[in-house]
Amino acid sequence: MSNENVRKLAGRVLIVGGGVGGMAVAIRLAEAGVTGIDLIDSDPKWGVYGTGITLSMLTLRAFGDLGFAPQLMTEGNCYDGIFLCDNKGNLLRDIAAPRLFSPDVPGEGGVLRPVLHAMMKKKVTDLGIKARLGITIESYAQDESGVDVVFSDGSQGRYDLVIGADGLFSKTRALTFPDAPKPRFTGQACWRVLFDIPEGWEKGRMFLGEKVKVGFSLCSPNKMYMYLLEHVPDNPWRNESEFPAILRRLMDDFQGPVAELRDQINDKSHIVYRPLEALLLTDTWTKGRVALLGDAAHATTPHLGSGAGAAVEDAIVLVEELGRAGSIDEAFEAYNRRRIPRASVVVNNSLRLGELEMASAPMSEQAAIMGASLAAIAEPYR
Repeated sequence: MSNENVRKLAGRVLIVGGGVGGMAVAIRLAEAGVTGIDLIDSDPKWGVYGTGITLSMLTLRAFGDLGFAPQLMTEGNCYDGIFLCDNKGNLLRDIAAPRLFSPDVPGEGGVLRPVLHAMMKKKVTDLGIKARLGITIESYAQDESGVDVVFSDGSQGRYDLVIGADGLFSKTRALTFPDAPKPRFTGQACWRVLFDIPEGWEKGRMFLGEKVKVGFSLCSPNKMYMYLLEHVPDNPWRNESEFPAILRRLMDDFQGPVAELRDQINDKSHIVYRPLEALLLTDTWTKGRVALLGDAAHATTPHLGSGAGAAVEDAIVLVEELGRAGSIDEAFEAYNRRRIPRASVVVNNSLRLGELEMASAPMSEQAAIMGASLAAIAEPYR
């Protein structure tokens, strides 16, 4: 990859969205020597919400390629697989995770969302990138040589390249592809809650109940988060005051360690409840000098723990192709060719796993899809 070529094609870049994907592409562009980077985010506080992120094999490798492996090993929690257990806590299988990034870095793990956000934001700031907060893109018009952008605060700018990394409800996507499919509800909702790591837990665990599966990702030296996927076909509205009782009830057929953790859930527990929506653009993620990445192009469910990692892969591949191509069109063509099939595997297989869970399909059928998915995401992306 030629950094000079990146600077030639992307001298002035607008990145819409300061989440994982937006910061990842900002970092990669700055490392290539691009100085004309404008990063905007609609959140005036540039914050992050939620509990933790599972670092699947794909995700940990992608963040390793971005330079964050040492911090994730110290500030997150990395390990070499998970224990699969029954609803009483008996071990069914020890599932190993290969070390894809480096022999010195475990295969998977977890990290607290605020911790990941802070380490990425620090790197962005250290690279001299200044974020404009509390604004988004209002409209744009492009010609052969650039993109004229109007922002929500009335200001304007002209750019060689616009990158939409503004999430599931992307304004950039709506402006670029007004006929694109809208996010759709999958029929499931995800519950998350933080716990202290019990003594003796050194890797992630998943417990198979009669009604639901419960998983635990260790995400700091002393914290882990629990995730539980519930079938909610009517997508009911729920009052936060009801969260503890509902979550405990969903866990009522578990014994052993899960029952002990269930009994710790109370009105002071920080519980996150989110109906799951998904989206996948299958034809193109680019138009003219505008490109989408991350959830703006392929929002997935958490079944493979690879949404954040796929966004980082997008960012790395996009900048690689800018460094190889003779034009924006060539770079975007290669970006679409490399990324759409891979992201489609993550989204479609995650959705299929959710469908099997909701249908109470035999565990052998679910395991087959999971095994094929893990093999696919372990394949090189570069």
